[in-house]
Amino acid sequence: MTNVLQTRKKVRTRSLLFQIGTKALHEQGYKVERIQGIGKSSVRRITKGGKSLKVSIRTSQDTWIAFPRNREDTAWVTLSEVDAVVAVSVDSADDPKFAQVHMLDGDDMRQRFDRAYRARVAAGHQIPRGRGVWVSLYREEADEPVVNVGAGAGLANPPFARVPLQFESADIQLEADADDAIEPKRWRPKEFMMSTRGLSARPRRPCAPRPAASCPGTPRRRGDGSSGS
Repeated sequence: MTNVLQTRKKVRTRSLLFQIGTKALHEQGYKVERIQGIGKSSVRRITKGGKSLKVSIRTSQDTWIAFPRNREDTAWVTLSEVDAVVAVSVDSADDPKFAQVHMLDGDDMRQRFDRAYRARVAAGHQIPRGRGVWVSLYREEADEPVVNVGAGAGLANPPFARVPLQFESADIQLEADADDAIEPKRWRPKEFMMSTRGLSARPRRPCAPRPAASCPGTPRRRGDGSSGS
């Protein structure tokens, strides 16, 4: 699945898709608001005609969307808390031309993800807590291969908006919807520190053998011939 944090272009694309989704909701007559204190930037309150829904706006650059299980393995993070999912996906992973915006019922999506999760665990897949379970929007649901279990929400619920992707002319606000950015591999803090320790923007050249005081970064000692201040 797409690692949306891999390049700046992917970050920009994710932000563009998110903005397309919110604009499409506005054009459908919805008032779109952040929810104070919820702490999840993909979640919005949408209101129309006196009816209010809590939704999660999920973006996809490869036509798959994901939600992780919680640590207790009793529910889905974010998905278990919303009335609907607004999925904003490219029309093609290989040659995207349009963003497609779908309104997906929350109960149906929970059932799809439940089916997908049970099928993969039964097939012996290892799914660590916090790792996203990915489900295809546009594949037909089928028992085989197991990754197709739960698929097809985008087929069952055609897009209510289809917007041409225009990256060059778009005024993109790089607003990262943090809980939307689920990666195939999540770094734990310890792993991240180990993977980045000792790295810098430019490689350091080893200091040639010479008096220690002349080596950059070495504290000068009084009496070594250097001028102190």
